[in-house]
Amino acid sequence: MTVVTPYFTFPAISWWMQIVHADTVMFDASEHFEKMTARNRYHICGANNSVLLSIPLVNGRNQHIPMNAVQIHNAGRWQTQHWRTLVSVYKRSPYFWHYEDSLQSLFEKPFTSLVDFNMAALDWVKKELKLNYKEGQATEYIKQYPPEISDLRTLSKAGEGITTPKYHQVFEDRIGFIPDLSILDLLFSEGPHAINKLR
Repeated sequence: MTVVTPYFTFPAISWWMQIVHADTVMFDASEHFEKMTARNRYHICGANNSVLLSIPLVNGRNQHIPMNAVQIHNAGRWQTQHWRTLVSVYKRSPYFWHYEDSLQSLFEKPFTSLVDFNMAALDWVKKELKLNYKEGQATEYIKQYPPEISDLRTLSKAGEGITTPKYHQVFEDRIGFIPDLSILDLLFSEGPHAINKLR
């Protein structure tokens, strides 16, 4: 199966549920940035509700340029803030220690391009899930792909129409289960067993 998708940041579980069955993942290099989407933000589990982590952009979120031209605004040390939030929330989760060192190095590496950070994050997850799909770029805009190609470009809301797996979350006893968070939540909770949940 071939999938066409935007460049997302630590995508939601529902996205990975489709990617695990893909032979080829084509990233759409021709699409324009869309604000309020997973292109520069991801949700994790907090002590009181889900927490939105957002990557700040040069010229703010009102970008009218192709994704591969979107630049990250690094003045506010967002990587340090994101990492500290992840440690604060997940340090007591069963498998945080398993991923801590390699993930921390990702948040310590400087990035200026949003696509570069997103691809580094996706490659990190791909490696941890032990997936071996081929990657490519869709450089020409195609409005509608044939039915045999799964088009994830219009995935506006995470988990829309998809039932995501249940697993034990860090604050589930306090706030209940929150479905379809970032893949990081599943990895920190299930570790190497996360791939079985996705399948």
